[in-house]
Amino acid sequence: MPEIHDVVIIGSGPAGNTAALYTSRANLKPIVYEGLQPGGQLTITTDVENYPGFPEGIMGPELMDRMKAQCTRFGTRYEPWTVRSVDLASWPFQFTLDTGEVGHARTIIVATGATAMYLGLENEIRLQGYGVSACATCDGFFYQGKTVGVVGGGDSAAEEAAFLTKFADVHLFVRRDALRASKIMQQRVADNQRITVHWSTSVIDVLGKDEVTGVRLADNTDGSERDMDLDGLFLAIGHKPNSAAFADWVDTDETGYILTAADSTATRVPGLFAAGDVQDHVYRQAISAAGSGCMAALEAERWLENKGYEALPQREL
Repeated sequence: MPEIHDVVIIGSGPAGNTAALYTSRANLKPIVYEGLQPGGQLTITTDVENYPGFPEGIMGPELMDRMKAQCTRFGTRYEPWTVRSVDLASWPFQFTLDTGEVGHARTIIVATGATAMYLGLENEIRLQGYGVSACATCDGFFYQGKTVGVVGGGDSAAEEAAFLTKFADVHLFVRRDALRASKIMQQRVADNQRITVHWSTSVIDVLGKDEVTGVRLADNTDGSERDMDLDGLFLAIGHKPNSAAFADWVDTDETGYILTAADSTATRVPGLFAAGDVQDHVYRQAISAAGSGCMAALEAERWLENKGYEALPQREL
């Protein structure tokens, strides 16, 4: 008889780890499949200063290591594999790993996050966390009195650019001759004297050895190139939720974010829950992901109890 896990958590960022913490303390013995990027997006973030409890800030990888150690202390089991597909047609659920191994679960918490879309430049990838960012809310504070660039032409880019003007002068690089953003956001960009818009302009390289010092730009009308000094570069060309493995089973919005019930992490499949950035396209913060991970854990525990699979009494600390 194959082993059937009470709780399988797919993803190991703040949402997955928080879900693991709560379900392990409930003696549900969760197993976490860490996936291609163990620890999630925070592992490519340097200083994290907006996560409660760390008045001096903390490095992103260290924060995730601490979360994992805390969960391990209460019995969470971590595996380095990626869940490639799921079969939710029958219960317990079935899932298949990238190793080909098949597993079974009574509940699944999807915490696979979302991946920021990048330009695909070699130096852009190399300098992630050292001046290249995809989160103005996370990193804007570090650019007080400096000059930064924002890439994008939609609402996200306009919002990121406007937010960054609280700290820095902003150059907005738009590859077309107009913004795709809503009219109100276009007007806010036009009215903000700290934003300089560069139309028909593409970023073709990021400059700097150990940190960003500038960008190389291409004029999309005549092909000419020029360099510009910058202290940081923010990508705002969208996020892609890592929901492909579940798309045949759950409801998603037009961009792939998993839809859950109001004020809940429950999907339309009973026993399947979604937490963190894979279902949150609004906040996308570590603390909000952790909060939804807690919600998913509590909801999974209650769902199991209603199915007759009550957890053992909570262990003594």
